[in-house]
Amino acid sequence: MAVSVRMENFLERELELAAQRRGISKSQFIIEAVERALGHKDPGQLLLQVREEFAPLRAAEAAAGGPVLIAGSHGERLRTLLRARHEADLDDWAGRAAAPASAPALTAGETKRKQSAPMKRRGRAA
Repeated sequence: MAVSVRMENFLERELELAAQRRGISKSQFIIEAVERALGHKDPGQLLLQVREEFAPLRAAEAAAGGPVLIAGSHGERLRTLLRARHEADLDDWAGRAAAPASAPALTAGETKRKQSAPMKRRGRAA
């Protein structure tokens, strides 16, 4: 169902900015505001629900003395990918450090410039 709302220009601009900050549309922002006003979405109740759902994880972290990774979590996969990239960077660095320090390697752009004909000078000859 469509509902039309008239509001002051500055209030609409604030609405646009707030929706952009949250990454949602103006319509979704208004719907969430109405739900909160009517008590359908109580932020305090949502906080209690999240705390209740994560209580077992917090207890495990307290027992382990630090963060506990959930098997298959995004964090675990990210750490694995970053660790692999770090190892590859270290290998690359070690390979460059072990290479002879003769002439520096040329990039593709530099190679093309060296092979092309010399550029003509503009202006007067000295």
